Amino acid sequence: MAEGQRNDSIATATRPFNTDAIARAVELVAAGQPVAVPTETVYGLAADARNAEAVARIYAAKGRPDFNPLIVHVPDLDAAERLGVFGAAERALAQRFWPGPLTIVVPRSADCPVASIATAGLDTIALRVPGHRAMQALLAASGAPLAAPSANASGKVSPTKAAHVLASLDGRIALVIDDGATTAGVESTIVRVKDGAIEILRPGPVTADRLAEASGLAVTGVKGSEIVAPGMLASHYAPGKPVRLGARDFAADEFAIGFGDVAGDYSLSETGDLTEAAARLFDALHAGAGSVKDRIAVAAIPNDGLGVAINDRLGRAAV
Repeated sequence: MAEGQRNDSIATATRPFNTDAIARAVELVAAGQPVAVPTETVYGLAADARNAEAVARIYAAKGRPDFNPLIVHVPDLDAAERLGVFGAAERALAQRFWPGPLTIVVPRSADCPVASIATAGLDTIALRVPGHRAMQALLAASGAPLAAPSANASGKVSPTKAAHVLASLDGRIALVIDDGATTAGVESTIVRVKDGAIEILRPGPVTADRLAEASGLAVTGVKGSEIVAPGMLASHYAPGKPVRLGARDFAADEFAIGFGDVAGDYSLSETGDLTEAAARLFDALHAGAGSVKDRIAVAAIPNDGLGVAINDRLGRAAV
């Protein structure tokens, strides 16, 4: 949508990534408004994490439950250590995987300026150094730590293109910076170090094997049902239609999402490449949500490596 066109009460502008777009985004962030900006994982809805009202506008735009904390993006490890307390293990992970699609949950520092609404009142904070040029440019130009969940209505399919952002947030936010499709295609891996091990709170592009190799620590899944990090709600990424998983054939009223030798209306990867499948996952769910068919069915995805993250997102979509 061109700037000046209006849906509901907010005119949503879409601008290609350049210095002018970043300058406009900085103006909005300084005014306490969230803006949509790409990262290497998905498009994020970014606002100054120190400004409680700005963060509240993220929740309002997304309709997000206020007990689900947000990831705070910073330009580098030094900036992260001003907000959270890093031990040797957390620092080793940061040095190995930042900038990149890994979020590390650590205790808030004593003088952490991030608004408590951004961490849902928890005494921990989820931090990430993104690798995408657009988010890094906004961090540098704004000088602010940026709380930035995925730029979509809460519980809906995460956006990997600017068009996906507009599909659910048009009229709710002022600006979308368009820098093409994201590369990783699923949200960051979220971890915390607990009891001498790395606990994966949300699977993502940085796999358990890579975490173990980088740290020398055991890697486990999350235990219990407490909400300690973003993306831990059981029902998430819902496309608004029933979703059937592990399909090898499809009914006439099902939008078929294929993988490997299982063909469909949309193939995550005809060659069975999990990286390609991850990058195309949310686009496929958006296509299914927008189709005339009443249901969505998805072919089986191997549950190893990046397939763990893909199956995690599909399982939440099917709840």
